[in-house]
Amino acid sequence: MKSAGPSQRQLRVGEEIRHVLAGIFARGEFRDPDLASAHITVTEVRLSPDLKHATVFLARLGRSDVALLLPALKRASAYLRSQVAHALRLRYAPDLHFQPDHALEQATTIDRLLHTPDVARDLEGG
Repeated sequence: MKSAGPSQRQLRVGEEIRHVLAGIFARGEFRDPDLASAHITVTEVRLSPDLKHATVFLARLGRSDVALLLPALKRASAYLRSQVAHALRLRYAPDLHFQPDHALEQATTIDRLLHTPDVARDLEGG
C-alpha cells in the first residue's frame, strides 16, 4: 500500500516551525559565532507522523556551504527546540534534525544548462 504523504497537521505544524526558526535565524539570536553571522534560510520542515521528529532543510542563498554549519546547528538544537516549544505550545517539542537543501543549487544548474547555446538551439527546434 502506498503512503498518502504527510497529514494536514504535519504540514501545518511543519510550516509553523519553519516560521519560528526563520525568525530566529533572521535575528541572529545565537551565542555561537558560527551561527550568529550566518545568513540561513529555512526552506522546509518535515515532521514524523507522531510529530516528535522534525527534519529542517536549510540553505544559504548564493552559497553552497550550509553543510559546514551542521555541527554548530547540532550544538544549538536544544536552544532552538526550546524556542519552538515556547512559541508553539506543542505537547512535545520535536527533536530537530538539520539537513542541507540542495534543491536551489540543482534548479540553478538546470537553468544554466537550459541556457547553454547547444541546448537552447535544440529547444528552439533549430
